[in-house]
Amino acid sequence: MPKLVSRRLISRRRFLQQTSVITGSAFLAHSVLASVRAATEESLVPDPKLLGRAKALLEKAPLIDTHNDLPSMLLETYEGDLASLDMSRVQPTLCADIPRLREGRIGAQYWSIWVHPAKERTHTSLHEALREFDVALRFIRSSPDLEQARTADDIDRIHQSGRIACLLGVEGGHMIERSPAALRIFHELGARYMTLTHWDNLDWADAATDRPEHYGLTEFGERVVKEMNRLGMFADLSHVSADTMRDTLHVTRAPVIFSHSNAFALDPHPRCVPDDVLRLMPDNGGVVHVNFVCDYVSAQYPEWQAKRTAALRDLHARLDTDEAIAKGIADWEKANPHPRGTISDVADHVDHIRKVAGVDHIGIGADFDDVAPDSMVVGLENVTRYPYLFAELLRRGYSDDDVLKIAGRNHLRAMRQMEKVAAELQKSEAPLITEGLKAK
Repeated sequence: MPKLVSRRLISRRRFLQQTSVITGSAFLAHSVLASVRAATEESLVPDPKLLGRAKALLEKAPLIDTHNDLPSMLLETYEGDLASLDMSRVQPTLCADIPRLREGRIGAQYWSIWVHPAKERTHTSLHEALREFDVALRFIRSSPDLEQARTADDIDRIHQSGRIACLLGVEGGHMIERSPAALRIFHELGARYMTLTHWDNLDWADAATDRPEHYGLTEFGERVVKEMNRLGMFADLSHVSADTMRDTLHVTRAPVIFSHSNAFALDPHPRCVPDDVLRLMPDNGGVVHVNFVCDYVSAQYPEWQAKRTAALRDLHARLDTDEAIAKGIADWEKANPHPRGTISDVADHVDHIRKVAGVDHIGIGADFDDVAPDSMVVGLENVTRYPYLFAELLRRGYSDDDVLKIAGRNHLRAMRQMEKVAAELQKSEAPLITEGLKAK
């Protein structure tokens, strides 16, 4: 069985891609320990009554998570061979399985279709995306506990039947390879959002973690967003630059989502959402789905990453082999622990988004993509732990109605509006058929 290679490991190529975009200042290792110690006992070991109340509300909601990378793990770890897996039992090498999804009270899960953005340069991203769609659809159809959903009504119906509703999200516009026809095929296969970019710029949209090139969307990028509106597919603004966020909100006719993003004001990582964009959510009707990945939660992360980047640059200058570099950075990380954050920190992001955008514009997009023990914040390490976050929100005074909205009803409301817009546009607009329109 091939060993899973984490996307977070930085090769020489990834190092060159990322060092120019990470920002930050000095970081003191003791602040990591202080952050963990600062976690309240209530958030890590909640009042049993609050936890029970949270579980009951999540079963009712339904709980919708808009981002999980299991399809990539099925390909990377098992080469797509589902016959060797019994997903009705706990699978420790994977980030999700049926028993743990049930324990976490998941009612609907978006499975992410992800291909490394470098594949666009070799014109293989569309091919690789089809492999991801194939394994995701085979997985959904392999279990009587799962059923594919295509609409908000489907989510409600499947949840009420006792099964887990499954949807698909395309994590990066590079996978359509500039083809509106490919976008439409993705929609036919069940994709209900597309993240406009991933880590790298496209020739029609800027990413958050690349150098500004277009300062937002090009003309073709605007036409892609409008075609997504016509189809009935959310424009997902996680991973895109702030200018691309603003341009999309200017041209979209339907609500947008951030499938796995947090508040920039609390963690100044370029992947997070600035306040001026959060303030646009009420008029748009969109939803920001908060993320559990340490990098996008902990306020100390950008400083730590800047320090790590400098250490890695030094290692590349002094050492000749990947093995020596890997050992050197592992030793550095051991001496400078990764700032993880806690359930309480994730709840702080929820608080901030509620303050700026309102409680009607918050959802959940955990972004589970590996089984590493320190990828996610303390207390939200795997898909069984969602109730603990909601117990913390209840402890902070969130009402039952607030919890139901954040858990999934905000997403359903936005989805129904997106579907309504699509139905209206399909009566008056033809499909976008222009292939290869050059960026402007």
